[in-house]
Amino acid sequence: MAENNLGNLFHYDKKVTLSEVAPLGLQHVMAAFVGILTPGIMIAKVCNLSAEDTTLVIQTALIFSGLATLLQIFPLFRKFGARLPMMMGASFAFVPILLSIGADFGIAAIFGSQLVGSIMVIFIGLMIKKIRILFPPIVTGTVILSIGFSLFPTAIKYMAGGAGNPDFGSLKNWSVALITFAVVFCFNYFSRGILQLSSILIGVVAGYILSFILGMVNFEPVREAAFIQMIRPMHFGFDFQIVPIMTLLIMFMVDAVQTIGKFTATTVGAMDREPSDSELSGAIMGSGLANFIGSFFGAIPVGTFGQNVGLVISTKAINKFILAFASAILLVAGFIPKVASLLTTIPFAVIGGATISVFATIAMTGLKTIIQEELTPENSGIVGISLAFGIGVVLSKNCLAGFPGWVTTIFGSSEVILTTIMAIILNLLLNHLKKHLKEGRKSRFYNSKGEKSMGT
Repeated sequence: MAENNLGNLFHYDKKVTLSEVAPLGLQHVMAAFVGILTPGIMIAKVCNLSAEDTTLVIQTALIFSGLATLLQIFPLFRKFGARLPMMMGASFAFVPILLSIGADFGIAAIFGSQLVGSIMVIFIGLMIKKIRILFPPIVTGTVILSIGFSLFPTAIKYMAGGAGNPDFGSLKNWSVALITFAVVFCFNYFSRGILQLSSILIGVVAGYILSFILGMVNFEPVREAAFIQMIRPMHFGFDFQIVPIMTLLIMFMVDAVQTIGKFTATTVGAMDREPSDSELSGAIMGSGLANFIGSFFGAIPVGTFGQNVGLVISTKAINKFILAFASAILLVAGFIPKVASLLTTIPFAVIGGATISVFATIAMTGLKTIIQEELTPENSGIVGISLAFGIGVVLSKNCLAGFPGWVTTIFGSSEVILTTIMAIILNLLLNHLKKHLKEGRKSRFYNSKGEKSMGT
């Protein structure tokens, strides 16, 4: 295919062929699939769910990841959804808190808290014009940078075979991961056209074939999976408990900030512009609506997927039909467990090798966003101090041991959460309060004409 025939892939609305969007859509599925499945599996285990209920949680995660993505690219009532190329999926950011809630209160408390939290998210979306002053590029860039940093360990653990794998860190895993990375690297930087755009998919296929040859692929889940299975509303019910609700409310607020950061990364990195207020409002409200409906069906919270943000940025392929194709695969996989189980046979080492460069792209997009503003002492302090707290607390295990457990759950589980909160607070202190105080002092020494006051 000639390169000049691929131009429509870089425009949101233009018509494209199935052969053009399929490789790019599959890349998004490959990048997101493990992340979509894993949270549901972890929560099902901590809640002691049966095999049937575990399958149901996985199904709903897939289905609502697909529906939430479609909602973002095809907004409902022009209010719910951003009309931007963003992949949504079961969010890892919520996992530590959901595990704690599930273990102490049960799975019904998760969905009761999610129902309440999603309503608040919709409200935040409605108010975005009034609160966007809290999120200038220096803040969103810092958040994006922390998102990239937070994903680096995930990629490395995947390359080593996945945490908990008996062969974690083995030479076999690293060999597959590095060969996969090398294929992606070569096609991404030394090819053009559709081969360059499909570098992730080509790397995954190469790594998968190598893994199969080395005996690392297990098809038993495919044989055991059912052909068709429907999801059921209100199967898990609701339980409204004040502690889980308050904890998840905080997490939903932080996730709204992450949503702003990731949509900003997408538009800055792939479209060379900041997102509009209406786009950010639609993004947050779309996420809230998806989580509200999902709570009735047993779908754990969905959020923006950082690895897919990196894919959009690195390829700059923003056509809506690419993600529509990816969403269709997720929906099919959700209703046909045979398909879902086939995708789960991709070894972690392959996923890690294929996505580590994508995560690096996210971090660099954060840096690009930060340097849009002058790196004054105040701005440098915002970035440096926020990252120091966010990354330092997470890396320093048990440093919050003297606090109640919920403090560690919220602030010690993700670099992004504390970094986000610190960036917002420091920006208000250094770029707003300090400026206001400085202007106040100046006004006491000068009259309205700028002349020095006689009383000084």
